[in-house]
Amino acid sequence: MAGKVNKLNLPMDDYRGGKSTLCPGCGHDAISNVIINAAWQNAIEPAGIAKMSGIGCSSKTPAYFLSQSHGFNTAHGRMPSVTTGANMANKDLNFLAVSGDGDTASIGVGQFIHAIRRNLNMLYIIENNGVYGLTKGQYSATAEEGSKKRKGNPNLMKQIDLCAMAINLGCSFVARSFSGSRKQLTALVRAGMSHRGMAIIDVISPCVTFNNNDESYKSFRYVKNNDTELHTLDYIPHFNPIEEVEVPSGGYKDVKLHDGSYIRLETISEEHDVSDRVMALEAIHKADVKEKHVTGLLYFEEGMETLDESENLVDTPLANLPDEMMRPDKKSLDNLLTKFRS
Repeated sequence: MAGKVNKLNLPMDDYRGGKSTLCPGCGHDAISNVIINAAWQNAIEPAGIAKMSGIGCSSKTPAYFLSQSHGFNTAHGRMPSVTTGANMANKDLNFLAVSGDGDTASIGVGQFIHAIRRNLNMLYIIENNGVYGLTKGQYSATAEEGSKKRKGNPNLMKQIDLCAMAINLGCSFVARSFSGSRKQLTALVRAGMSHRGMAIIDVISPCVTFNNNDESYKSFRYVKNNDTELHTLDYIPHFNPIEEVEVPSGGYKDVKLHDGSYIRLETISEEHDVSDRVMALEAIHKADVKEKHVTGLLYFEEGMETLDESENLVDTPLANLPDEMMRPDKKSLDNLLTKFRS
């Protein structure tokens, strides 16, 4: 890969970060490598990306990729609201959010819900291992009922399925993947980066320290043996004519993203319609009953109004507006105050 550059004439080294301090073999590091590769392949200017995170092992990972990008490590569970403010101030940035199952499904679940309702323009990656790794491995809200971590009793509580929640709330791009499925995850991350609106990817990411034993439903071996892929995936960037991409064998469908790129779905089992919300929820439910994981692009809806559009923001990002536009004259201010009083 030495000497190779992308469409911006940038080497992949420009997309890397610092050395990881996570446990050797952590699934989160595999996700970080996918993010580096996806942003480089999509030819996104590093300085045009804003990395957002909360608290937890997952939220440490932005230090390990895109060192030339903007970054904000927020308070526990508060990443969606901080991202909302940043997005409204500068909607031209590409917002890449990384969170964990604790940060998202527990303390931050309310903020997660409302970010989806608002259709915030961001890629939201959940690094989901079912435990609180920074506080010695307690079960998180996404741990499946009956699963067992390396030490302690089996989990007795029902899990929260974040993909099912997102689909029910009307999220326009919902996918699930596995940190050990590099090709699938890369295609999904590249597509999520190109999607306009809220794109959620729930990534099962085994915790090698507390939750990688065979009794855990989120262990590497369990996921590998109990993963049902809806389809194989390929991402086709807008700067590559679709006619020049090799068509895989079997039936396939091209889903067009807002920037003119495509994600290609090749069906390898039953037909899955990504535009059918009920079919997506049914696929999740069937996998849950069989104690399996269903992966791939679960649901996609094109053309939903994003928050900056529904708020009717001006074309120029608010952060770049000159003072004379941000500070109304006395007459305009008086008229505005009069309207508020009436």
